[in-house]
Amino acid sequence: MFAKLLGISTEGVSQKLFVIFGAIVLLSLFIGAATNFYFLALLPVVVLIGFVAVVDFKSLFFLTLFLIPFSVEMTLPGGLGTDFPPELLIIGLMLTYLLYFVKNLKNIGKQFYKHPITIFVILHLLWTFITTIHSYDYLVSVKFLLAKFWYVFVFYFMAGQLIKATKDFKKLFWFFFFPIFITIFYVMIRHAATGFSFKEINFCVGPFYRNHVMYGCIVALFLPFIWYVKKWYPKYSKTWWFLIGALLVGLLAVQLSYTRAAYVGIAIAIVAVQIIRFRLMKVAVGLAIAIALGVVIHLITDNSYMDYAPEFKNTVTHNQFDNLISATAKGEDISTMERVYRWVAGYQMSQKEPLTGFGPGNFYGFYKGYTVTSFETYVSDNPEQSGIHNYYLMLIVEQGFIGAFLFLLMCFYFLIRGETVYHKTKDPMKKHIVMTVILTVIIIDCLLLINDMIETDKIGSFFFICMAVLANMDVENSLIGSEKK
Repeated sequence: MFAKLLGISTEGVSQKLFVIFGAIVLLSLFIGAATNFYFLALLPVVVLIGFVAVVDFKSLFFLTLFLIPFSVEMTLPGGLGTDFPPELLIIGLMLTYLLYFVKNLKNIGKQFYKHPITIFVILHLLWTFITTIHSYDYLVSVKFLLAKFWYVFVFYFMAGQLIKATKDFKKLFWFFFFPIFITIFYVMIRHAATGFSFKEINFCVGPFYRNHVMYGCIVALFLPFIWYVKKWYPKYSKTWWFLIGALLVGLLAVQLSYTRAAYVGIAIAIVAVQIIRFRLMKVAVGLAIAIALGVVIHLITDNSYMDYAPEFKNTVTHNQFDNLISATAKGEDISTMERVYRWVAGYQMSQKEPLTGFGPGNFYGFYKGYTVTSFETYVSDNPEQSGIHNYYLMLIVEQGFIGAFLFLLMCFYFLIRGETVYHKTKDPMKKHIVMTVILTVIIIDCLLLINDMIETDKIGSFFFICMAVLANMDVENSLIGSEKK
């Protein structure tokens, strides 16, 4: 496909390509064996991927989606890290997409790129770039910026080109479905061997998931996909029953993940269905803003947040989930209170650099100088180098209040516009698609209150793909309306 767009002829070249590829394989193996740099044996794979990207980047895009649930976090020399293998493909896809865009500039559908959601995404990227210039640590911020660019380019802009029709969304669903459920069965088998122990859950989800929170969250945000895709198939058909079974397995997986954020996200999504149906999204968004502002004002007035400092000796790790729930309510859960410890530090940092922040990715490098001892816990030394565990506050710290405002504005616009698109869409299948992407983003928005997983391939891919799908649906409705006129 892409070969034709670039004017590359593939006729009569199969034999030559086979010979060339074979030569590259042999040469790589020989050099790898001779130099003991065995990683050179991967060179043919890189070449093959590059060739597929040029010939048919759509296939490579869906292959990348398929591999995302199987991705493993790897640490590289020089303090770099990667999600292997999808991130390598993502970088290649970004470069391919840029070539495609330049080559086909005149034929690209302008409506998608003019859509307000696209403009918000661009502003989000642009402000990330600006705050990188003003960063306290340029190297860290540049790494963050590059990763941000290739994730957004692939999962928003390329997805916007490739996922337009219902059949594309259906393909998207199945390419995510099978790998996610393979990992679910893998985790549940390992977890069953421990008697579904809460204490062992983090061990059981590895190596595909960083922790039980990420596992529970990705399963939770995929449930709306299963619920609405099943409506595309005849009731009581084999596929319908298959998806019903998958839905039950998914709910069980979320329950056994012991992830409080996932429980809350699903509950809010269920309520959101009725909010959307009764056109109450503006009211809901306004209420959410009012509650958030009220909580913030209360906490910062006369430093009232100090009243919530935990008792150090009582704030410990809990190995029983029931104990964890009660400890959370009492402010004695170490996981929750360590988050509070970092949130307080984040608040102090926001006062220091309110406009442009400390630079993307720089919370960890600077937060310990702004901590408050009263909130310290047994794990505050933070050997795993984890972040602030609140994406909105992270944006304020790293990109200033403007960065957080732009992101929130994008999310609020998506939800409010999504409701309008849902009611304007007449095709039942497309209506289900719109509802699916809205609910998925709502779940992610809720999750971001206690983590920053949108910057990972497993969560970020869903977020930006859903954004792109809604923009396309809105554009399609506008075009249909214009044709009728």
